[in-house]
Amino acid sequence: MSTDSGIDRARLRTLTEHERATFAERHPASLKAYKGADHLFGRVPMTWMNKTAAGFPIYLERARGNRITDVDGNEFVDFALGDTGAMAGHSPAAVVDAVTRRIGELGGLSTMLPTEDAAIAGAELARRFGLPAWSFALTATDANRWAIRLLRAVTGRPKILVNSYCYHGSVDESLIVVGPDGRGVSREGNVGAPVDVTLTSRVAEFNDLAGLERELAHGDVAAVLMEPALTNIGIVLPEDGYLAGVRELTRRYGTYLINDETHTFSAGPGGATRFWGLEPDVVTIGKAIGGGVPVGAYGLSGELADALTGRSDLDLVDMGGVGGTLAGNPMSMAATRATLQEVLTETAFDHMIRTASAFADGIAEIIEGYGLPWSVSRLGARVEYRFASPAPRDGTASARSADAELEDFLHVYLANRGVLLTPFHNMALMCPETSIADVTRHHEIFDAAVRELT
Repeated sequence: MSTDSGIDRARLRTLTEHERATFAERHPASLKAYKGADHLFGRVPMTWMNKTAAGFPIYLERARGNRITDVDGNEFVDFALGDTGAMAGHSPAAVVDAVTRRIGELGGLSTMLPTEDAAIAGAELARRFGLPAWSFALTATDANRWAIRLLRAVTGRPKILVNSYCYHGSVDESLIVVGPDGRGVSREGNVGAPVDVTLTSRVAEFNDLAGLERELAHGDVAAVLMEPALTNIGIVLPEDGYLAGVRELTRRYGTYLINDETHTFSAGPGGATRFWGLEPDVVTIGKAIGGGVPVGAYGLSGELADALTGRSDLDLVDMGGVGGTLAGNPMSMAATRATLQEVLTETAFDHMIRTASAFADGIAEIIEGYGLPWSVSRLGARVEYRFASPAPRDGTASARSADAELEDFLHVYLANRGVLLTPFHNMALMCPETSIADVTRHHEIFDAAVRELT
């Protein structure tokens, strides 16, 4: 789906062709590496890496802070930050030190034994998010999967409710959207669904309490799994009273509430949960809390943890489907402790949010100056520019406002001038090393791109 976006399409295509040709000239080593990767499925180690505006990916040589250098020697100011995985910055010193000590001095990368780092990391997550009992995974996707299994078990209910165009990794139950007739349908492009997604899931639009209540009234929903603000379809912020209404409805209908904070952690040190004073039964999170080292986590309310551990019929220790051999491994736990205690601190978030505010204000001024029908949304340290004004209020409207051609042009134009955005949309994320000078550099290039378009 696309929108007009107020842009001359023929001019846009001509400019994009020129920028892609320039990109190919400046990245011969990346192109050679890509063409030579015959034994990788899709020529990349993970298929999402093929999401590139230029036709082939940039190959990494090194990264530090908010700077990336590719194999051709090109340096970039990185606002993508691994699509949130490097929100702490690339290779923060405290994480490097903790992991190096674990690998070298202490050893034991995979032992199936707990470490004190895990308990300290769990206590810090409890302090930040207000939920007392934490368990670890390797990804937020797995944290969501395991939380879903636990809540189905404790409620005896089969279905999970999500918001249309939400993002919860590759969780099967989340790949459902509101169709044209208002009913749930499989999301376009869903790969190898084990069953029709409507058998496992219900769906409601974000910011639609009436739609949520209509679905909960069936009485078969174990949990509402939601981002407190949509992020991966473009930032969609909650309207006044919406999140409180979700909590009231879930309690009324005996349904648990899971806040997936994997991206909304950008709202502050305790994510959107603390920022907006939310009271979920479960919080899931991943990516950023490990400082770039793979990790996920889920936290449970005391009442829910007691209910689960009191069930003798649930195998929570061996083959119950809520664990993995490498989950909670010593290296991940060392990285998570260091990230939370020394990198993504209250002070760091203050700086990141101030920088993001300056980013958003500057983009809004440029858009207004050109009279474009675009808008800007910000969630803490995360900023998105949208090709719609006002900004969309739900996931379906946000999907309709997408403009793949315009996104590709802006991304490759910025990359050719040393700035990276998240490749999936127009998201810019700040890390502790992001400076106002970096923001200014982005704005100068963005302004030049828009000037060429208009």
